Amino acid sequence: MPPPKRVYRQTARAAAAEQLQQRVAKAFYKLLLSRWVDEITLDDVAASAGTTRQTVIRLFGGKEGLLEAVAAIIEVQAEPRLLLPHGASIQEALRALIAHYEVVGDLVIRLLAQEERHPALRPILDLGRRVHRKWVAEWFGSGPKGVEGERQVTRLVVATDVYTWKLLRRDFGNSEKEVTILMAGLLKQITGEKTR
Repeated sequence: MPPPKRVYRQTARAAAAEQLQQRVAKAFYKLLLSRWVDEITLDDVAASAGTTRQTVIRLFGGKEGLLEAVAAIIEVQAEPRLLLPHGASIQEALRALIAHYEVVGDLVIRLLAQEERHPALRPILDLGRRVHRKWVAEWFGSGPKGVEGERQVTRLVVATDVYTWKLLRRDFGNSEKEVTILMAGLLKQITGEKTR
């Protein structure tokens, strides 16, 4: 039977490797907030993470792997809104959505702006679109069925989209609270119902 120290070393090594992976992914995330994908080199990512280019390549393979890691970070940050309890109010759902945009909205807008130039972004952003549409349909789309129901969900998606958040929050300079009020008003206009 191996001594306990060996198990501990393996566990510590695995934890250190996971921390390094997270550090590199977060470094790339931060670089994406101020630079375009094609302006960032693997050397830049390595320097920001305090490691080597070879380590970045070993961990992620290249920018596609790094983009997938960033998508995973965004997905984790979406969990509070995606895991809202079924008894939550429409207002709570809307606040959770806007809180999510406050954390990842600027990065998502930057990635959307580069989608045509970088094919690796398409599947990540398409997944985000599908998840958002499904979430909107579940929380706000209890209206008509069939073709008109799909149109209604599309209207609701537009009212709650990250581009709408950007327009209201960044371009018009509204507070987070005011954006919530404005989006709630849009939902009310679309559904003809009061937002709880």
